[in-house]
Amino acid sequence: MQGHFTYLKERIEDISAREDTSIRKVLKQIDKGALGIALLVEPDTGIFKGILTDGDVRRALILGLELDSAVSNIVRPKSITASIDTSSEQLSKLFGEAVRIIPLLDKHNKVVDLALFDTRIYLPVSEPNLGEKELKYVSDCILTGWVSSAGKYVTRFEQMFAKFCGTKFGISSSSGTTALHLSLLALGIGAGDEVIVPSFTFISTANAVAFTGANPVFVDSEMETWNIDPQKIEQAITSRTKAIIPVHIYGHPAQMSSILEIAGKYNLAVVEDAAEAHGALYKGNKTGSLGDMGIFSFYGNKIITTGEGGMVVTDNKELADKIRIFRDHGMDTEKRYRHSVLGYNYRMTNIQAALGVGQMERIDQIIEQKCTNAFLYSKELKNIPGITLPPNEKWAKNIYWLYSILIDEKKFGMSSVELGKRLKIKSIETRPLFPPVHQQPIYDTKQNLPVCEKLSNSGLSLPSSTNIKKDEINRIAWEIKKIKNQTTNEMF
Repeated sequence: MQGHFTYLKERIEDISAREDTSIRKVLKQIDKGALGIALLVEPDTGIFKGILTDGDVRRALILGLELDSAVSNIVRPKSITASIDTSSEQLSKLFGEAVRIIPLLDKHNKVVDLALFDTRIYLPVSEPNLGEKELKYVSDCILTGWVSSAGKYVTRFEQMFAKFCGTKFGISSSSGTTALHLSLLALGIGAGDEVIVPSFTFISTANAVAFTGANPVFVDSEMETWNIDPQKIEQAITSRTKAIIPVHIYGHPAQMSSILEIAGKYNLAVVEDAAEAHGALYKGNKTGSLGDMGIFSFYGNKIITTGEGGMVVTDNKELADKIRIFRDHGMDTEKRYRHSVLGYNYRMTNIQAALGVGQMERIDQIIEQKCTNAFLYSKELKNIPGITLPPNEKWAKNIYWLYSILIDEKKFGMSSVELGKRLKIKSIETRPLFPPVHQQPIYDTKQNLPVCEKLSNSGLSLPSSTNIKKDEINRIAWEIKKIKNQTTNEMF
């Protein structure tokens, strides 16, 4: 087998259980150890008797054993073990599809170390989830020669994505940033205008406004959702304000009812930046379908990807038609090479769209896996002092673009930056949350926006790919708990 293995001596105590221990107690140890197993030993001697998996326990309970029964009553397969002196080369040969953990025994048959097989050691924050359909459709583009911005996959992808969002029109583009720029151009926003944006977002939200010659006006966020605070929006409106761009940050929807009410009161357009929120729900409605337009990104780390790419969705035909013209050099749709407005080359290629079609055929599965992974993370991390889990309001469906937590330095014992450094040593990549845009050198408005500053300073994104496995999430959570315990011991 190809892969690597690591030694986990420090976990032995956590997962060792006497043979006369109850199933109920051993389940807690299996959960604590985060490896899916317990090591069974003789009550008096500590001699190793076998490995018990969570699957063994489930099967035993189905067959009628009670939670208070001793684990010695559970039927289990023979365990593969090795001597502590076994060489790495010999040890590698013992691993297989059903053998991922090998206890290493001393001459007294006591467990002194564990060898854990990993198909990968390094866990990235994000990676694309690509399959056979994507390969098939991209290969079709290459074999037929339709590799540029013309081709059947572009139209198909636009139609599929619009239907997914519950809108009439989908217009693809070369990136999420260009999708946002096109939306603002279609609204006629330009020099001297103002557009309200949250400061807690990726900088492209503000840059797209600046591309038009308009000025981004930064507003603070709310702690409950990490999104733009509707109560702060109205204070920022002036006679030059033309639009609001709420960002559904990290996959959780913004408070759209309040935002739309304010927009209606002041006759402002609303462009949803849903670059990170494909399939997220606000009161049962898909993000991107609530404002005048919604934009999405298909960069490699997004929910679905086309490598680079973006999409505008809308129910407004007039806006959709304008976007198509601006996207294609300002060329009239009915008369080729006639250019009535200044346009851009913001088109998506057929190859990118082919990737998108393959991704759309699995998007529900991908989102479900994102939510499942978030549930597993939250289960493991919810009771750790100093950690705040991602927002998950009752009226919303967070699709957890990145599983991001907040670290209270005093309660946890270290900053989010230090935790990230410690996890990096364990080959676990993390990423800080976005820095406030109002503090970026290019804007630097000298504003005091305490909520977004706190979010940025204390936030950390954990590995969030849909490729990540349950035992890898358990490994990450276990390392965080271990770091927390070490820090607590150092403090006392």
